[in-house]
Amino acid sequence: MPLPVSDFYRSLADRAVRTLADRDLENRIIIQVGSATCEHAAGSQAVAEEFIRHIRASGRKDIVIHRTGCTGRCSREPILGVRLPGQLPVKYERVNRDLVHRIFTEHIQGGAPVMKHVLDHSGEVLPEREFLFCEGDRCQRGGVDLRVRFLELLAEHGVEPHRVGVATTSCFGACGLAGGPAANYLLVRPEKILYRVTSEADLLDILQDHVLQGRVVTRLQVQEEPIALEFLERYGDVAFFNRQSRIALRNAGVVDPESLDEYLGFDGFKALATALERRDPDWVISELTKARLRGRGGGGFLTATKWTLARKQADTTRFIICNGDEGDPGAFMDRSMLESDPFNIVEGMIIGGFAIGAQKGFFYIRAEYPLAIKRIEQAIAACRAQGLLGRDIMGSGFDFDLEIRLGAGAFVCGEETALIRSIEGERGQPKVRPPYPTDRGLWGHPTVINNVETFANVSAILRYGGDWYSRIGTEKSGGTKVFALAGKVRHTGLVEVPLGTTLSRVVNDIGGGVSGGKQLKAIQTGGPAGGFIPAAMQGMEVDFEPLQKAGSIMGSGGMIVLSEDDCMVDIAKFYMAFSQEESCGKCTPCREGTTRILEILERITLGKGELADLDKLERLSRLCQRTSLCGLGRAAPNPVLSSLKHFRSEFLAHIQDKHCPAKKCVALIRYEINPEKCIGCTICDRNCPVECISGARKEAHVIDQAACIKCGNCFDVCKFAAIDRV
Repeated sequence: MPLPVSDFYRSLADRAVRTLADRDLENRIIIQVGSATCEHAAGSQAVAEEFIRHIRASGRKDIVIHRTGCTGRCSREPILGVRLPGQLPVKYERVNRDLVHRIFTEHIQGGAPVMKHVLDHSGEVLPEREFLFCEGDRCQRGGVDLRVRFLELLAEHGVEPHRVGVATTSCFGACGLAGGPAANYLLVRPEKILYRVTSEADLLDILQDHVLQGRVVTRLQVQEEPIALEFLERYGDVAFFNRQSRIALRNAGVVDPESLDEYLGFDGFKALATALERRDPDWVISELTKARLRGRGGGGFLTATKWTLARKQADTTRFIICNGDEGDPGAFMDRSMLESDPFNIVEGMIIGGFAIGAQKGFFYIRAEYPLAIKRIEQAIAACRAQGLLGRDIMGSGFDFDLEIRLGAGAFVCGEETALIRSIEGERGQPKVRPPYPTDRGLWGHPTVINNVETFANVSAILRYGGDWYSRIGTEKSGGTKVFALAGKVRHTGLVEVPLGTTLSRVVNDIGGGVSGGKQLKAIQTGGPAGGFIPAAMQGMEVDFEPLQKAGSIMGSGGMIVLSEDDCMVDIAKFYMAFSQEESCGKCTPCREGTTRILEILERITLGKGELADLDKLERLSRLCQRTSLCGLGRAAPNPVLSSLKHFRSEFLAHIQDKHCPAKKCVALIRYEINPEKCIGCTICDRNCPVECISGARKEAHVIDQAACIKCGNCFDVCKFAAIDRV
């Protein structure tokens, strides 16, 4: 007799717990090594192999190499985590073979972290215990900064700084867990105790009992565990992580992406079991409705509404598709989630299939992501073997299976109707809508398409409830958004923050501000279909409507920081060149419009532009927006229109003054030798590929402007700053 769903799930979870218990991880030394594409490129595999050699040579049996996915800390990879039993984890940055020896001998064997290489740590001693104060907007402090007051109390009672660390963290989803009036939430590590604090008296009790005597203050303890605590527990006090609220990325950099047991150990597939136990697809959709989950692929359409439209169709042959065709330059959110937490995406897909009544689902992943493909294949095979895919899933009577389809890298196949045609074996080109895919999609049947990040949130919503999820985010958009932070910023990587977070907080507080001490000029969001937000507007909230109003879009989550050294005309030309190259050519407004816009931008950057060109750019861009067949064509002019709106002066400088203020447009740059600084060392002459520099030794040299190809070699090699770039 088949087991009920709850018993089926419990048997799987219990087996996973036993398997993990046999590894005795709590009493072992854990070395966490990333195993995603970006980590491999940075040399993580070589680091792991070096550790294995050290472990074998030492004969130690209490050390475990634990593979994880990508932490998203791209600017400091490879990142290495070391956790000794009963201690806070320590994260090391930019680890190489030489550093492995020091970490092994000084930290693992000697017990003292190699402080110089600890990720983002400025102090000399790591604290024995950490107190993290939530600084989410919903945490009420009653006019008193409880974190500052706690620091004052620690000093008044003579608590030594190395014993207790105090920091802030972004919202980790504790809002409303304990009921009652608004409060501030405080997480204590390594005990992983969550306190609900409402007054200075509460802080005093925590100080006297927990800090001084090691006793938990039970009256303030929150018994429920918000989803972000497990992530926070695994990382040291690093502002890059503590200021995020990770839900979609909650397992990235924590679990082994190829271990079903580890995923089950983190309550994996519990949400699916709950949904199947209820046997009520409408309950699933109602929770998504409460959560206000909007599609994370860029359009922002309410997920529950899309699923409802498909479920209501009379045609009972239905499909669900995960769009993993991530094509925006600089975007790597979907790839990271597929590589780092594949079982979570699979679980979200199964839940989606159950909710809309689908029998089949497809992963559409671009072929350039071999590791993501491999791990999704492994996850699907493991789920089939354990009765989580296929016929009669978990004994519920629900049949559902998944397949993978590979995309050839066409940007247009990110558009849902083009994606459908690609799966059907046809050329990936958009169709006229309506009918929409929820009415007539794959092979003419109702089809739901969501991107990877959308599915990554589904299991969390069902586990913790739609009401909980909606408390994070804004009035119109619940939850968090993952961004690929790149460009001229100190800390690049994957960042997940509540919707409604300001651009400034993402770039300055988490990203560390503009690199090289330069001034922020703009923030580009939404990839080639997005726009530029000037530095003066960095206080705006990140949400679908504010970004659209500012002339940009959310997109899939690309966020590129531009500094004073970037030319807005040149950047707009780059994005238009990408859109023109990737246009499928089906409709004239996009095919011809992007070509003509690109031609005008090229003339301007060559110094051949005219004032009339600005009017032509605007008219052509508006025409593309109104008449292109698909959303990609309609959004392609956004970079041009937003740069004209916010940085028109740069266009005028290129056209009227024949000058590029950022000195990026080669045709508008002149290299001149300052005779007062030039000592006639001849190094510029010797490095000029066209021999356009002349002058006697120990005398000031001269550049023949007619012959100069503006390669910049002379500027780069001059040791006396005698060459000016104007």
